[in-house]
Amino acid sequence: MKKITTPRLTLAPLDENYLSTTYAYGGDRENAKYMAFLPFISLEETRAFLRVCEQEWQKAQPVAYEYAILLEGAHIGGVSLYLNDARDTGELGWILHPAHQGRGYALEAARALMERAEKALGIRRFIAHCDTENTPSRRVMEKLGMRRISCTGGRKNRISDEERMEYLYALDRGCPENPLQNHA
Repeated sequence: MKKITTPRLTLAPLDENYLSTTYAYGGDRENAKYMAFLPFISLEETRAFLRVCEQEWQKAQPVAYEYAILLEGAHIGGVSLYLNDARDTGELGWILHPAHQGRGYALEAARALMERAEKALGIRRFIAHCDTENTPSRRVMEKLGMRRISCTGGRKNRISDEERMEYLYALDRGCPENPLQNHA
């Protein structure tokens, strides 16, 4: 599941080559305000994260797939897939640099990653979480064909001590009533 290409994007394994650009979008407090594990506090914290990503890519059977989203070779964001212990469900996540938001790149990257995960790993169920105020992420989930299955409290975003509400979305490509089942 290394490199993935779409009509506009290339998804490449995230590693230390993307240190400054990962920090540019992942260390931006405003851009990451709805994220549970961001923003990055420093370049060194970003580097440590990227090293973990590289180590995961070296495993025979990774459980985490972190990709750099590239537009004409420029690193504009990230998209990820984390597998559960049974390796039958993948949790999706994405973040884009603010200059590249609102153009469908997160949707395109997430859809391509889902299709690759289904073909290469047999993943048929996908989930994603977001802060209830993160309307752009919620819209991506809905455009992916995901359905909201819960809204719960207890979410803590990294830069806030406030308890937040969180949506959980899911898509089961094996479900006959799913309108995107035959999309791939």
